[in-house]
Amino acid sequence: MMTAPNHRIAHVELVEKNVIRRNMEVEHERAVALFDLLDENSFALVETPEEGPFRLFLSTEDNRLVFDLRREDDCALTRITLPLTPFRTIVRDYFMICDSYYKAIKTASPSQIEAIDMGRRGLHNEGSELLRERLAGKAEMDLNTARRLFTLICVLHIRS
Repeated sequence: MMTAPNHRIAHVELVEKNVIRRNMEVEHERAVALFDLLDENSFALVETPEEGPFRLFLSTEDNRLVFDLRREDDCALTRITLPLTPFRTIVRDYFMICDSYYKAIKTASPSQIEAIDMGRRGLHNEGSELLRERLAGKAEMDLNTARRLFTLICVLHIRS
């Protein structure tokens, strides 16, 4: 895995056609993912000699996830597109377990909350590994970077 200081994302922007109001929990998760991603990440393009740091514009278009990667001077490098279909089930399940988790925080016992949180983390890891698999041959990243990007992909799935 790459460890060069320039193998990183220096800027992330979620490009959304329709900005919607999200609940407090989702906004918090988005903000934490963005902060943590920019604070520490490991990301490199496989098909290009560009080292970065990169500017990432993440969006969805025509049922595809789009990674629009640019140099720091905003010059386009590459667009990686992935079908959204493989992510749909895991994102849906992740939303359901997150909803259960936030409800449990208010009324459940600590052991029940911990069990739900373990399931939530497991699904999050599964989504992160799926992202890494789908980007194989195009981009490489460590697990924590993939986890934070998966959170942002989930945010992009919210439509209403």
